[in-house]
Amino acid sequence: MISVIEIIKVIVLGIVEGITEWLPISSTGHLILVNEFIKLNMTDAFMEMFNVVIQLGAIMAVVVLYFHKLNPFSPKKNRKEKMDTMQIWFKVVVAVLPSAVIGLLFDDWLDEHLYKPIVVALMLILYGILFIVVENRNRRRRPSTRSFETLSYGTAIGIGMFQLLALIPGTSRSGATILGGILLGCSRYIAAEFSFFLGIPTMFGASLLKIVKFGLAFTSTELIVLILGMVVSFVVSIIAIKFLLNYIKNNDFKVFGVYRIILGILVIAYFAVKTFLA
Repeated sequence: MISVIEIIKVIVLGIVEGITEWLPISSTGHLILVNEFIKLNMTDAFMEMFNVVIQLGAIMAVVVLYFHKLNPFSPKKNRKEKMDTMQIWFKVVVAVLPSAVIGLLFDDWLDEHLYKPIVVALMLILYGILFIVVENRNRRRRPSTRSFETLSYGTAIGIGMFQLLALIPGTSRSGATILGGILLGCSRYIAAEFSFFLGIPTMFGASLLKIVKFGLAFTSTELIVLILGMVVSFVVSIIAIKFLLNYIKNNDFKVFGVYRIILGILVIAYFAVKTFLA
């Protein structure tokens, strides 16, 4: 049986995932760091899989919130609206191909060499700086893409290339794609929504890969931990997505850049002290 303490730990991890998956501050990076202080009594192989598959709960929040908008077969849509919805999906599929191919080829290498606190810290700082620089650069620029109808396939592929950067932990999948979308002329709102949609096939694919590698022989405790983590991340993700979309209507992303820089510095300081005292 799983203890109450372990249940609380899973809930905390689910909350962290639900918040950080959509805010551009790196969910995988935060989970790696939180695991330093809140260690589940599970095997390393399970935790490697858990840190990815827990994101399925967050992705289901997008499916629920955007079900009508992303459903090309809705009887409430006319022919043009259905075609526009199909176009969104075509652009998502095109955009997801680069990370799908590279992620499949280099998944083991990335896990072995890059899933380290120092890498997370450096990426937090680097992309924090980039968010501030890009927002300052775009302060007086009017975005050229303000709807999905005007989002070109070239721009979609470009955003997909930015998603490749998120294979490095600490980068943030949403952060890289939102940043890429803004740089390529998208409004913050369109960049954020396209990032959400892009996450559906990306995270379903990544989760399937991790589950296949781990195997389906879950113990009852492992299954409870995984399901609970996904349910919590689902509920928290709905709140986080709504918050972000309301926030960016009148604000930019610089506050997230500042947060990333401060967190990255704290992480480096923490592990420097830990190494010194070891």
